Amino acid sequence: MRPVTLLAPVRRHAHRQFHRGLHASWSWLQRRGDIVPGTAAAERFGSLGEGAAIGFPHATLMNVGSIHIGAHTLIGRHVTLSVGYGPGDPGAPARGLVIGERCVIGARCSLTAHAGIELGDAVWLGQDVFISDASHGYQDPEVPIGRQFGSHQPVSIGAGSWIGHGAIILPGARIGRQVVVAAGSVVRGEVEDHAVVAGAPARIVRRLEPGVGWVSAGGDVRPVLGGTGRA
Repeated sequence: MRPVTLLAPVRRHAHRQFHRGLHASWSWLQRRGDIVPGTAAAERFGSLGEGAAIGFPHATLMNVGSIHIGAHTLIGRHVTLSVGYGPGDPGAPARGLVIGERCVIGARCSLTAHAGIELGDAVWLGQDVFISDASHGYQDPEVPIGRQFGSHQPVSIGAGSWIGHGAIILPGARIGRQVVVAAGSVVRGEVEDHAVVAGAPARIVRRLEPGVGWVSAGGDVRPVLGGTGRA
């Protein structure tokens, strides 16, 4: 029994060493796998600005020649950025997905463009945000819905806006500047500048009224605060 007793701590030590090495290797891969200017992967993009980075591992990066990312924009891990309906889609627009400077795209976000999605400068997305400019039809009862492609409706998000965790931005949405989209909201249509929207479908719950402040739908007023940030 003595050899068996001695073997257990040896196995535990080996497991600890393997575990340590595995995590060290994964950390190394994550650092080296980021797509940054100067890497071979970056050269395939339409443009990737100075100081921009796409975290590793990625989810899906499709037709990246149609994707343009501004300087100092940070894109999290497991993110999908795609243009068109498949790899090498000849109909993919040259600037199908345009992300401005100093943006932050949270982990597991999905931006799928077919006609055009454009984010202004300093737009921040929380995690698990979904944005698309196309949907599916359903009118033909004999054709699977997944094969009934809907119309393309470009999406735009103005500079300085914040899109909360798990929000869904539907085709045709036009979100103004300095807008807050609450977590879990579903946005369609137009959202004016300097508004806070929430719900599914999203509705304005607070807006900026010059000389008054941030006024809620119920009349509550929050003061305007001076800031040093820039969009």
